[in-house]
Amino acid sequence: MSDLTLTQAIDNIYASINNNNEEIDLHIAALKAAMAREGVKEAVFDNAKLAQPNRQGRKMMQSYFKKKGVAIAFTL
Repeated sequence: MSDLTLTQAIDNIYASINNNNEEIDLHIAALKAAMAREGVKEAVFDNAKLAQPNRQGRKMMQSYFKKKGVAIAFTL
C-alpha cells in the first residue's frame, strides 16, 4: 500500500462510492493509515460528493467506517 495523503485517500473513497463501492475496504484501510500518519482523528467528507447524501446514507456510511475503526464526519 503506497503512502497516500489524507486528501488522496478521501478522493479514492469518493471514487469507490461512485463505482458501486468497488474496493471500498482497501480504500478505508488506506484512509486509516493516512490518518495515523498525519495525526488526524476524524476524516471529513463533503456531503455533496456522496452518492446518497441524505441522513440515512450518511449514518450508514458512518456506521460502516466505524466498524473498520475510522471516525468520520460530514460537511453540510
